[in-house]
Amino acid sequence: MLNRRNFMKLGLGACLLPAVGVSRAEAVVSEEMYVFGTLVGVDVLSRNTDAARAAIADVSHRFTQQNRDWHAWKPGALGDLNRALAAGRTHEAAPDLLPLLHQARELARASGGLFNPAIGRLVGLWGFHHDTLPVGAPPHAAAVAELVAAAPSMDDLVFGGRRVGSRNPHVQIDLGGHAKGVALNQALDRLAALGHGNALVNLGGNLAVSGSHGDRPWHIGIRHPQGEGAIASLAVSGRMAVVTSGTYERYRQDGDKRYPHIIDPRSGQPAMHVVSATVLHPDAARADVAATALVVAGSTAWPEVARKLGVNDVMIVDEAGRVQLTPGMAARVHFAEPPASVKTVEIA
Repeated sequence: MLNRRNFMKLGLGACLLPAVGVSRAEAVVSEEMYVFGTLVGVDVLSRNTDAARAAIADVSHRFTQQNRDWHAWKPGALGDLNRALAAGRTHEAAPDLLPLLHQARELARASGGLFNPAIGRLVGLWGFHHDTLPVGAPPHAAAVAELVAAAPSMDDLVFGGRRVGSRNPHVQIDLGGHAKGVALNQALDRLAALGHGNALVNLGGNLAVSGSHGDRPWHIGIRHPQGEGAIASLAVSGRMAVVTSGTYERYRQDGDKRYPHIIDPRSGQPAMHVVSATVLHPDAARADVAATALVVAGSTAWPEVARKLGVNDVMIVDEAGRVQLTPGMAARVHFAEPPASVKTVEIA
């Protein structure tokens, strides 16, 4: 069993910070697992330890099933769909996959295409459809240009009931910037249905909370993208997600050069100038998509993309360590140490 102290050591986007204020009649029941290719933690505040552990086991089982069904490059429901699309066939999508595709299409449109799950072939070309990080020279420019010119998008999908086809054979779906947010939403929904309304779920540093930590909020640390420990912390309660996308965890190493795993659909190249984007929003799926899209948008265009996606609480860290915040996020965040610079940016 992995120890909770390892959350920060593993370089995840956010972590649960120690908190007080839990009554003696309640206890935080914590379990950890490895799924979605990352460390996952679930904390439930409960008076019934056995019931809390049973609820967490239920959520863990669902995570395992989701990881299998929604995985971009391993056998499963999404893989079956991608093979059918590549062959020019329609395919009857799994019941739990179909709503993800519809939601992903709507969010891709709202992002102006900066979040684009249809570029799975590009992601694979860069070597990120493997469990191990790729090493060596980037893919040939001509191969990248060919896929960019093919312009696969979620709008190429054709839905007929549960059957899904594509007008573009270059479409390959990769839900890496969306599925974890959906899983977070569903986990909190399930815990609440089982009577546990005070909970925190941590999917590899992407967190969602419900209720509170006793008589206090949940205290969350946001990992420093260019150093050790947390760059900042914030307190959240009610139904809220804190999602960070960054270029510092998964990358292709070529000598001294690193190519981050987040690909700009417009160029087919890794997004380089924003090293992390943290989004606070009640809908973890929207926060997940927005964090990815804002990294792609870059350090000057992100406010317009945030506005289109309807996210108001955002923190951006660029390659020079400069921080930009929306007013809502600025009111919540407490920095561990002063960043190189901090700028508040309106997005309305």
